[in-house]
Amino acid sequence: MRDLGAGFGHLLKGQRWVARHGRSYGFGLLPGLITLVLYAAALVGLALWGTDFVAWATPFADDWPSPWPGLFRGFLTAVLFALALLLAVLTFTAVTLLIGQPFYESLSERVDRDVSPDGTAPESNLPLWRELWISGRDSLRILLRAAVWGVLLFALGFIPVVGQTVVPVVGFFVTGFFLTEELASVALQRRGVELRERLALLRSRKMLVWGFGTPLSVSFLVPFVAVFLMPGAVAGATLLARELLGEETRDGDDRSDGGSADPAVSSGPAGRTPTR
Repeated sequence: MRDLGAGFGHLLKGQRWVARHGRSYGFGLLPGLITLVLYAAALVGLALWGTDFVAWATPFADDWPSPWPGLFRGFLTAVLFALALLLAVLTFTAVTLLIGQPFYESLSERVDRDVSPDGTAPESNLPLWRELWISGRDSLRILLRAAVWGVLLFALGFIPVVGQTVVPVVGFFVTGFFLTEELASVALQRRGVELRERLALLRSRKMLVWGFGTPLSVSFLVPFVAVFLMPGAVAGATLLARELLGEETRDGDDRSDGGSADPAVSSGPAGRTPTR
């Protein structure tokens, strides 16, 4: 239970960190806003033409007596939209991180430098195109794993009582785990930690991961909240990654951007880790 509170503490510390570094927070909003617009357009399109798509995909129901075709297609349309919402929640972080990869890398490095006792941050030393390729590849792998869980939980949702009580709770914990992996991957990938090792690290401290990711996944269900929490979530996930790796961390909350140029978008001292 102590890890559960520690994970939630990292989430709060990340939000507090970006609140004290206004320029970093401002830049961090842009990728989330772009992703939100894209997802909103897709969901609006599904709401407008989803019924037509379901009718086109179920021609065999045309000959059914009334009102069964309407009820059947209405149910399928609702299921389709629910699955689209679930997919949006599961993929929002991955897409936002991919769009905002250059900035979130810099933000994570800034947090590392701020809380590291020697003021350094690990660097991957990989070109941007390579970072984007690794991030996209690993995000797709995580998405496939999350999709398997999503289908399983959706099927279990039809079980009376259990499907309406236990399954949604389990769903939040599963979503929180994968959400944390996506966010922590910014810091862990920079340290040369591969996906399989990242998952092993997270599984070794499940309570810590759930304490961070589960409340975040719940808050992400509220429209627009994910956009405003993303910069702080990346900062908090960097702190969580340091704990998972046993790196010494000092309190850096007393620092702020001040009047100097934002180090999140400029170079600075950093340690080095082996490249892949």
